Amino acid sequence: MISRTHARRFPTLVARSLSTETATSSGPHPPPPPPPSQSKHPTAKPLTRTRLNPAPRPTVSHRHQVLASLPPSFGRNQFLPVADSTRALLESIVANFEAPIRYAFAYGSGVFEQDGYSTNNPASKDGPMLDFLFAVTHADHWHSINMHQFPGHYPLGARMLGSSFVSKVEEIPPGVWFNSMVQMDGVTIKYGVTTVDNLCSDLLNWKTLYLSGRMHKPIRIIKDDARVRLTQQVNLTSAVRTALLTLPEQFSERELFERIAGFSYGGDVRMFLPAENRGKVGNIVRKQAPQFKELYHRLVVALPGVHWPAHSETIEQDTSPHARAAHLRKLPSNLLQHVTGHYAARPSIPPREADETVYWSKLAGDPGLPTVIEQELHRIVRYSSAVQTLKGLVSAGPVKSLRYSTEKVRKWWQGTGAGAGSSSATKP
Repeated sequence: MISRTHARRFPTLVARSLSTETATSSGPHPPPPPPPSQSKHPTAKPLTRTRLNPAPRPTVSHRHQVLASLPPSFGRNQFLPVADSTRALLESIVANFEAPIRYAFAYGSGVFEQDGYSTNNPASKDGPMLDFLFAVTHADHWHSINMHQFPGHYPLGARMLGSSFVSKVEEIPPGVWFNSMVQMDGVTIKYGVTTVDNLCSDLLNWKTLYLSGRMHKPIRIIKDDARVRLTQQVNLTSAVRTALLTLPEQFSERELFERIAGFSYGGDVRMFLPAENRGKVGNIVRKQAPQFKELYHRLVVALPGVHWPAHSETIEQDTSPHARAAHLRKLPSNLLQHVTGHYAARPSIPPREADETVYWSKLAGDPGLPTVIEQELHRIVRYSSAVQTLKGLVSAGPVKSLRYSTEKVRKWWQGTGAGAGSSSATKP
């Protein structure tokens, strides 16, 4: 009887564990206060409420169950090592912020080496900018504290309109606010702010692929959160499944890494700008292959029908319709909706309601499925990248926007000149 009761309660506990964390206590909540006792003087007149003496608003509880912890070994592939000096610098920068940060990571060429830079030291004159992303619980509250501590990080218009305006702009998909060209601890940084809810939603569903796509590539976690770590593991597995559906029966590990790294760049409107390097994906993978393997190897070999020996660079997979259908059905919901919508008008595809097994096998066996997946990924990324590019004009302001664009063009021009005599691609 007891085991049945636990079995019935388990789904509810899991659902609650993925809710937004607003309290760190994992112990039982205190009992509610007793109801107000009746007046000992029944003849006493009730208190008259006026505009100067209004009735108090009822208390609304915002307490949620939290996902307090995970097994220490869970998601260990996400914790990629960096040099001690880099780690100390990243932790020092994040520690400067007084506003509460639940999850933080650093990424980009200032953290992990990339091709196309004369130096990867962010402290040097021509070094890359350090990129951060912070996930917080309440955006308005966070920006209010941060704007008071670092007013210069925000453009004048945002400071005049206040943190409520900033949080409203941040809410516009893909749900990030960036402060760029910020000097801190002797280096130049850019940091984005989003909510944990928005981050986890994109990691699970690929609604915009803006945050989830960034986290397909190596990142250095500075502040960990159990809920984000759990959903990030789902995101990485989704990236593997998507890549497998677009790759042949046999392929190299580098092909896998480039396919995954390219998800968030295909369709990105910034790639059409003259200052963006078309070889960016190759630049990342060439120098970061060990980090990619650490991220993905254990996830790949855990999937049925995939063979990747640890000592080998060659991967083999079962490409039968049955095996591919198993991957297809587990794609993130937004991508899967796009893919099934693409096939909805084809008369050769039987109705899903008639026989689901036949339906998924038909889709998985279509030779054009890799192209369809690529097109739908581009469609998702194109919209979110366009919106975020426009939001950047607001979050950075006209002066910083001009400086940022000029700096990118300068580095692109320098990289083009440096790459003229080398065979490797360059990155701005």
